[in-house]
Order: sequence, then C-alpha cells, then structure tokens
Amino acid sequence: MDAGLVGQIGRGLLVYLGVGREDNETDAVFIADKIINLRVFADSNDKMNLNVKDAAGQVLIVSNFTLFGDCRKGRRPGFDLAAQPDCAERLYEKVVELVKTEGLKVQKGVFAAYMDVTASNDGPVNFLLDSKKQF
Repeated sequence: MDAGLVGQIGRGLLVYLGVGREDNETDAVFIADKIINLRVFADSNDKMNLNVKDAAGQVLIVSNFTLFGDCRKGRRPGFDLAAQPDCAERLYEKVVELVKTEGLKVQKGVFAAYMDVTASNDGPVNFLLDSKKQF
C-alpha cells in the first residue's frame, strides 16, 4: 500500500454505506447481515448462490452520506435525510464491526473524508440495500 492508500481488497464487495437520520442499531444489524449473507457470487454453475464468505471474498466499506442526496426538487441535492455525523459514524462503525465478526477481511475508508475510490467492477453487478425496505 502506498502512503495515501487507506483500504484495499481483492475480490469481494465494495459497500458504499449511507446512514439516514432515522437509522438505528437495528438498521445496522440488518445491513451487516445483508452484506454477510447476500448470495451474489457465482457458484460452479454460474448461478448467484454464494455469499462473500463462501466465495472467500473481502469487504471494503466506505461511508457515503451523498447516498441520501435528494435530487427530486431543484438542481442541487438536499441532504436533510442523512444522519448527523456523530450518529452516522457510530452506525457505520457498528456495521464494520458486525461484518468483521464473521471472520471476513474488512477494510474501510476514512469517515467524512474526501476519498478517491477506484473499483474494478465484475459484471457490473450492483445492488441497493435499504433497511427500511422502501425498494
């Protein structure tokens, strides 16, 4: 790793984690469980049947409040739905710790910092997870 590199993984999941103002520990548990157990890796029959642990994958979790950017009105996103930084950081760290408890290699970004994230997307395969189950 070079001096500016904070987190790096091989094959696995890149998780952009946004925390909403109404989120709590129950939401953190829900999201951590989804990260750990969601079957999104191909098995020997090329079917999505393996979770990240089954696939011997790793996880990089990056905080990203802009996921709560509301762009429905006007030309500038509003962030009223994003959690305050102290709450967001606490729940972000909770998700990281819960995922680590499964024995997975977990890296993370720097909370509330500007980051230059580079990803090589296999697929591309991307999923939106919402603990409030709005979609």
